Amino acid sequence: MVKETDVVVVGTGAAGLFCALHFPENTKVLVITKDEADKSDSFLAQGGMCMLRDEEDFDGFFEDTMKAGHYENNKDSVEVMIRSSRKIAKELIDYGVDFEHDGEELAFTREGGHGRPRILYHEDVTGKEITSTLLENALKRKNITIQEHVKMMDIVCDEDINECYGLIVKNSDGSIDIIKAKYTVFACGGLGGLYKHSTNFRHITGDALAIALKHGIEMEHIDYIQIHPTTLYSEKPGRRFLISESVRGEGAILLDKNKKRFCDELRPRDIVTADIRRQMEKDGTPFVWLSMERIPEETIRTHFPNIMKQCLEEGYDPTKECIPVVPAQHYFMGGIKVNLSSMTSMERLYAVGETSCNGVHGKNRLASNSLLESMVFAERAADEIKEKMKSEDDGQFEQKADGYISDADISIYNDDEKITAEYKELVLNEIEKEKSRHE
Repeated sequence: MVKETDVVVVGTGAAGLFCALHFPENTKVLVITKDEADKSDSFLAQGGMCMLRDEEDFDGFFEDTMKAGHYENNKDSVEVMIRSSRKIAKELIDYGVDFEHDGEELAFTREGGHGRPRILYHEDVTGKEITSTLLENALKRKNITIQEHVKMMDIVCDEDINECYGLIVKNSDGSIDIIKAKYTVFACGGLGGLYKHSTNFRHITGDALAIALKHGIEMEHIDYIQIHPTTLYSEKPGRRFLISESVRGEGAILLDKNKKRFCDELRPRDIVTADIRRQMEKDGTPFVWLSMERIPEETIRTHFPNIMKQCLEEGYDPTKECIPVVPAQHYFMGGIKVNLSSMTSMERLYAVGETSCNGVHGKNRLASNSLLESMVFAERAADEIKEKMKSEDDGQFEQKADGYISDADISIYNDDEKITAEYKELVLNEIEKEKSRHE
């Protein structure tokens, strides 16, 4: 079956929803996700979203981002992100996002790698607050349709002229559809599901990356994978629970097996991760300790209620004792190469959020830049698509798209387990190849 839409967005995280919300009501937008709509990694983000405090903060924000990224960042992308941050914050507040306040003013917290507090937050569930609010707004829009349990299998494209015409998807009942779209936006997250220890949902497996590799779409820094230094240690299988960087920003310290402090907890994530791993090897332990004794108990209970709840469920009371933490895969700085408008190397195909790489994070992401970056460049993607659609010849698009859609062989996508395994292998092999090139 062939379904038609103006724009198809793959993913219901902050990037996908923010992008969808920036199309006018006369633009038909279909948003698909292979799980439930609230099962994106954006919902898991704890710490917050960075915002430029004032003009005097620009140089510090810029330098903190560049330093964390080992100065491999795209400077233009960094400037666009920072300059757009106040606008994004205002839009989110207008949508109904409830950031914490200090009296009448917005409240800010600090995290590792930041020279000053510049992070907006909502308790310790900022990602959930932002993304659930965006989802509520999207569900109210008549031009936006959200379909759950729809798995992207491939794109429909003409590789000779390098143009995308939509997607091939598999529905929960096993049926296969072609979604014909004037523009396609990948917003399907990272690749944490490929790793044994990760803070990501298990179904986030880099599908868009594999499809991009399959069709020769340009990639960037696919081996740049961030490990978060502090996740709650557990012997249970499944996703690791992240202990937000803002806990250390508020004063928590890392201790060795003898309860002695061993590092500067507010350095960038990759450096703190390396410090922890060295200490674990030295101590012969599978974790180190995190102490919140320097944080007032009331702050722990009000600022970090979700972390408090999860620790108690694991048998630890952070107001009275140290908790065990261990590094785990957390974020993907590389991805499908895009420009400042989030367009990939293939016409009519855009990528936003963690699945894309505009170079803003460099080799290592600064804490709480991810939510900001995803929405800044999701909006820019929507803005460019809207402009292109104004002057586009619909008849020419229909003629080209119909030719490729009618010839598409969808029978090969019946065995989705086989294709999923092939995609995973394709991505992991490419990561290893990139690593070897850099060694």
